[in-house]
Amino acid sequence: MVNSLEIAPSILGGDHSALADSVAKIAEAGLSWVHVDVMDGHFVPNLSFGPGVVKSLKPKFPKLFFDVHLMLDNPHLYIKPFADAGSDLITVHVEPQYPVSATLQEIHIAGKEVGISLNPNTPVGEIVPFLAQVDLVLVMSVQPGFGGQSFNPVALEKIKRLSELREELKLSFRIEVDGGITAANVANCISRGADTIVAGTEFFKNGAALISAAKEA
Repeated sequence: MVNSLEIAPSILGGDHSALADSVAKIAEAGLSWVHVDVMDGHFVPNLSFGPGVVKSLKPKFPKLFFDVHLMLDNPHLYIKPFADAGSDLITVHVEPQYPVSATLQEIHIAGKEVGISLNPNTPVGEIVPFLAQVDLVLVMSVQPGFGGQSFNPVALEKIKRLSELREELKLSFRIEVDGGITAANVANCISRGADTIVAGTEFFKNGAALISAAKEA
């Protein structure tokens, strides 16, 4: 199955003193998705946004799709707060020790789209048992924690393998890639099978070129 291309700018790369203005730039660019990176200072060495940020932004931009990425040691404890805040899709990581399958089911029961993510050093095989439960797989092309890192090409083989698995298993999950995406490398990701592109730093610095390169890929 071929999914429509979506570009999901990460507000981590926006102006944290004026997040609503950053989201407005996403809408003004004609995009539909907003990526919200949530970090706990444990699973990743940084802190970012909580449910209150989603709750404050969603009513201002009700037509935008809020793609919320939980980089947390205990994501299962935060599904309800983020669902209640207005998240449209909630992605959790496969690496921490918690009930992964039950957490994915909780997201689904909450009426939200379901995502699972893997870090650069995590093999695709780790998430295969969960593919039938999810709407999206997020391939990290940097070690999560901070914006502005360089793209790790290990992600390209993972995207390609996930695209193959999607066909083999007759599933329709989206393949999202996040980390170091630029106008220069976005086409490589799309050609391997990525259909959902996260970009923070690049969107807010070079958004027109990024969008153009993605659409031409």
